[in-house]
Amino acid sequence: MGRFAIFVSGLLFGSGLAISGMVNPMKVLNFLDPAGAWDPTLIFVMAGGLIVTLLGYRLAFARSRPFAADVFSLPQSRTIDAKLIGGSALFGLGWGLSGLCPGPAIAGLVFGRIESVAFVAAMAAGYVATRMIAASTPRVAAEG
Repeated sequence: MGRFAIFVSGLLFGSGLAISGMVNPMKVLNFLDPAGAWDPTLIFVMAGGLIVTLLGYRLAFARSRPFAADVFSLPQSRTIDAKLIGGSALFGLGWGLSGLCPGPAIAGLVFGRIESVAFVAAMAAGYVATRMIAASTPRVAAEG
């Protein structure tokens, strides 16, 4: 049941991105250009996502266990470090420059959008490079 739930969730998410037009990078870039051809539709997509998330969390945590897992799995770390800040900055720069983030880029692959193909290829290369750098960087033991 878990894989089916993941598939359906991804299908709903990707469909929502496609229907709202968020697979088109110009929607995001026009949102980020309030002095030019400003397009406020991204606000409504984000607000819709926020409402669904708030309701979903309320319904999920009213249950004794998740629908498709044995236990709830939530992030435990609350640390704000250089990796978090750097990653957030890189994500924001990439989103602002390309008009795409991972979800819409992957959904855009279905339509054969060249922007999506280029973005996903660059994202995969960045993932591989990050893994290679992390594997070659010695870890420092935490002082206790």
